[in-house]
Amino acid sequence: QVQLVESGGGTVQAGGSLRLSCAYSGYTSRSCMAWFRQAPGKEREGVASVYTGAGSTSYADSVKGRFTISQDSAQNTLTLQMNSLKPEDTAMYYCAAHNSPYAWTCAGKSNYIYWGQGTQVTVSS
Repeated sequence: QVQLVESGGGTVQAGGSLRLSCAYSGYTSRSCMAWFRQAPGKEREGVASVYTGAGSTSYADSVKGRFTISQDSAQNTLTLQMNSLKPEDTAMYYCAAHNSPYAWTCAGKSNYIYWGQGTQVTVSS
């Protein structure tokens, strides 16, 4: 069983930065860990993912070059550094995970079975 707890959300002006953290337990050495977001009236979408077995990362086109995902197995923490924030980044952000021997499974939202409660990010213009 994996438990996830997000923190670090808040309100920031456009162009600013925020750092989200996800404390997890029940970690395995081969897992997909990811950040998703959901804006009001929109579907939940993937933002970034990391496959802990290889350290490989993937990003949505809308956040490439601005967001960085990282995982610290010693601290049991998943982090999303968000720079150059835009009003369209406003959403509830969720940490998610699932155990898998295959990195390709990180791409599918439906593969994630463990979810945090979410943390709100609001970017004002």
